[in-house]
Amino acid sequence: MIVTIAKQVIKPACFNRYHALAKELAEASRAEAGCVDYRSVQREDDRRVHLFIECWKDQNAIDLHCATGHFTRIVPQFAEMFDADELVTRYQVIV
Repeated sequence: MIVTIAKQVIKPACFNRYHALAKELAEASRAEAGCVDYRSVQREDDRRVHLFIECWKDQNAIDLHCATGHFTRIVPQFAEMFDADELVTRYQVIV
């Protein structure tokens, strides 16, 4: 299993739009066959900081996800809402 964590710092003026798109993306992604879990979370002490925490069965599932209509439509819209560079880190589940 592969875990991807994408850290994003969102401009406060964009919170409502970002949250609506994040909800749509997470719900559609969780319905994908290779998705184990897909969550969007917001830091409690700094509401600008958000994480996407994604768990995928394998690399093929990630590749299929990145080609879906919801991913290719929604993800590019996030960039204009960032207040800092996005940081994406991948992990291999060992236990």
